[in-house]
Amino acid sequence: MRKLLTMVMLILLMTGLIFGEGKKEDAQEKILVYGTTDRVIDMDPANSYDFHTWEIFHNVYAGLLRYEPGTGNIELGIAESYSANKASDVYTFKLRKDIKFSDGTPVTAHDVKWSVDRTIALAGDPSWLVTEFVESVDAVDDYTVRFNLKGPIGFFPYVLINCPYMTINKNIYPVDAVVRDIEELKGGQLIGLGPYKITSFKRDEEMILEKNPYYFGKEPGIDKIVIRYFADATTMRLAFEKGELDLVYKTLNPSDIADLEKNTKYNTFKMSGPYIRYVTFECSESIFKDKILRQAIGHLVNRPEICQKVFLNQVEPLYSMVPNGMIYHEDSFKKFGDGNVEKANALLAERGYTASNPLDVELWYTTAHYGSTEADVAAVLKAQFEKANIKITLKSAEWATYRDNWVNKVMPMKLMGWYPDYIDPDNYTAAFAGTAASAGSGIFFSDPEWDALFVKEQQSTDPKEREAIFKQIQEMWLDEVPSVPMFQGNLYVFTTKNVGGVKIGPPLIFNYEVMTME
Repeated sequence: MRKLLTMVMLILLMTGLIFGEGKKEDAQEKILVYGTTDRVIDMDPANSYDFHTWEIFHNVYAGLLRYEPGTGNIELGIAESYSANKASDVYTFKLRKDIKFSDGTPVTAHDVKWSVDRTIALAGDPSWLVTEFVESVDAVDDYTVRFNLKGPIGFFPYVLINCPYMTINKNIYPVDAVVRDIEELKGGQLIGLGPYKITSFKRDEEMILEKNPYYFGKEPGIDKIVIRYFADATTMRLAFEKGELDLVYKTLNPSDIADLEKNTKYNTFKMSGPYIRYVTFECSESIFKDKILRQAIGHLVNRPEICQKVFLNQVEPLYSMVPNGMIYHEDSFKKFGDGNVEKANALLAERGYTASNPLDVELWYTTAHYGSTEADVAAVLKAQFEKANIKITLKSAEWATYRDNWVNKVMPMKLMGWYPDYIDPDNYTAAFAGTAASAGSGIFFSDPEWDALFVKEQQSTDPKEREAIFKQIQEMWLDEVPSVPMFQGNLYVFTTKNVGGVKIGPPLIFNYEVMTME
């Protein structure tokens, strides 16, 4: 009898029936730990306008439309269909009837309208993406929403994908105030629509995201994502090599990138896309309201030197605000040359600046948002500018203060970067030289002639007409110089070998839900 009992016990243990173990891999939670030096700013789609915060929003919120992961192709989000009238100035969207927020609350067209109306009313940094195009929004019924545009905009569906259009929960967001921290929301929790929900957030330290049980799309491949925020790239790389991280993204040092690319222990995902870096000026009140001084700086930027010295040629020189490879790109700034000290001094002399009376001005940069190389970029630019009759004082600030500084017109000249809101030359020109949009970037450039050109190209359906307008705009840039392009970059993601499904397409949106772990 004892032998029989022992045999039964052995069989039960072998088949996993005792203790309810089943298959080990089915019971294991898939947790990915992701390292970055970037930062989250405002937890509010109506005011946040930075790359990493938008990355989070694209994973915890949802809009009517979205990009197919890893591509620039549009697919349906919380809308089940949409249509435009013949003039392309009215777009109507039919919502899916099974959409719920992450707390189980149903979503209707009234939520969509409320969210967009709130963005317009708060007039935050990204609000121009709505106000430049949208006249009004109507909730036709519970599941139909209509956007009435200021004119025909053929690329409006691409604009609509952006965070200021995302549907948020009116039960937790205040209608008349911007939310910076999750604790400011009613109930102290962010309730979204995306594949993940935020379950914990310690600013500048850690964010934890878990699968949203009410997500309307395909179930994410990873159960939990832990994002760890690092003060510098060196510490982040060491944590990755020690096995504390499964993925690192934005931003490693160029030498780290070169080393990790060679290391067969890791997967390398390189994204060549429309990510650009540039110098901007405060054009309304600072000393750089004088375009002659902006032109002088434009002649002094030596792009190949920056690309080689700072980035080991992992980036490429850029001679237009419109990225290399994008339609209507013109290498207009090649007419200025690189490091043209003679021409710069001639322009400075027109305003009385000489070797004995140099232009004394500040150049600002942010400390971590663009990676540890930012101080090096600023140092190289300082050396380039001081070859002419200019004295540069370098100043820096962390990203939240930096953003406040440009809103308050504190920084006469600063370094900035741009990831696309939508893939069109309009987003690389109107965003910096249109009256409303340039204010959101701290440039404050305004000219009725430019504004009229932007409206004309936005509403044109003729490619040849748009090409001619963008050629004209890029030539006009050499006269007014609201910004100076420096280089176009690549983005790198490194993962351990068990991580797959990293898909970041031309719009540079990182969709977590398609990632996998073995």
